Amino acid sequence: MSAFTVTDPATGRVLAEYGAASEQDIEQSLASSHRAYSSWSRTTTVRERAALATRLAELFVEREDELSRIINREMGKPLAQALGEVRFSASIVSAFAKNAEKWLADERLETDDGLRSFFRFQGLGVVLGIMPWNYPYYQVARFAVPNLILGNTIILRHASQCPESALALESLFKDAGFPDGAYVNSFATHDQIGEMIADDRVQGVSLTGSERAGAIVAEQAGRALKKCVLELGGSDVFLVLKTDDLDRAVEQAVIGRMDNTGQSCSGSKRIVVADEYFDEFASKFGAAISALSYEAGDFGPLSSSSATATLAGQVQGALDDGARLLVGNNDPNGNVYTPSIITDVTPSMDLYAQELFGPVAQLYRVSSDQEAIELTNSSPYGLSAVVICDDLERAEAIGDQLDVGMVFIGAGMLGGPDVPFGGVKKSGYGREMGQVGMLEFANKKLFRFAK
Repeated sequence: MSAFTVTDPATGRVLAEYGAASEQDIEQSLASSHRAYSSWSRTTTVRERAALATRLAELFVEREDELSRIINREMGKPLAQALGEVRFSASIVSAFAKNAEKWLADERLETDDGLRSFFRFQGLGVVLGIMPWNYPYYQVARFAVPNLILGNTIILRHASQCPESALALESLFKDAGFPDGAYVNSFATHDQIGEMIADDRVQGVSLTGSERAGAIVAEQAGRALKKCVLELGGSDVFLVLKTDDLDRAVEQAVIGRMDNTGQSCSGSKRIVVADEYFDEFASKFGAAISALSYEAGDFGPLSSSSATATLAGQVQGALDDGARLLVGNNDPNGNVYTPSIITDVTPSMDLYAQELFGPVAQLYRVSSDQEAIELTNSSPYGLSAVVICDDLERAEAIGDQLDVGMVFIGAGMLGGPDVPFGGVKKSGYGREMGQVGMLEFANKKLFRFAK
């Protein structure tokens, strides 16, 4: 089987195969991207680069139906959700284009000696992006666009099951007017990724993916003294602590757990409910999860047979150790996994410290805010948390004590096209999105004037 293969996860049928890059292809990618950087970063302005991003956003919308169909067959995302991803990607691109001049404006420094001093934000050079399959457009948009506007050039290695969305993206950037070498798609093998990270023409690497992949890339980047940004896994909590609207809390929990068929790093995976609401919440949450329909497009198949086997194995391991299924059967039909709720998970179980990447919610009962905080922080991951609490001061105080990179109060899914994204602990480091994300791969160049 070829290194880059489109396999319909709904049927298991191989639809297309693409060969891996040759060594000559890798050298050409490096050379063209490095060559483009010299002119791209120095002969164009932020405004000019942002104008191309504006055109790119328009192309996302113009081609939204075609782009949606591609990822539906590559990784199984229901068409309505695929369309939502394409449109959100367009809004991200537009936000970077709109805010670029403000976010990249010189930053004046107040100094004791009174000398005129400021930071100027410029590109570093070629940045390698290693992107995942679960959001084929969104992940690329939030990484590549801010770096291109900053003045960097991009080599993009997409997930091996997403070659057609990878090629579609390359065409979008080209058709938007980005010059040759500014955005280069590469079907690199894992060994070739290591070679590119080590190459002096590459100045940084950003990976979104698994903890294992992140550790490998971080080690390679460290040896080569390269800047690295990692967005890895998550086992995010959804805390229900105080609310007069339990139905809305249930609705938000379903959305947070089932987005992208549960295949989201920042999805709400551990649902943690205060004693006073637990029984009613469990009943309503179970009913809502049970009512979801594959045929109606509420969720899709898991991305691959290996993903399905991994999820089923994790759940079965917990069941063997004494956990129980409140909803669901852990009996996939092909790659279609029935949305499920598992409870009675204890710290002694392997599952307690793992990420479940699929439509399985873990349900926990707590008797105090402190217990909720301790449960949240017991995870090796630290991406995000949702706090449902009508007392906003109490909610904020709880958020202060959570070892996560993002706290969403009152609802989940509060990310936005201009809002930073990222985590701590084994969820990675660095940020994407917003001004903070735009400056991750910036040369923060200091200017000082004697007079």
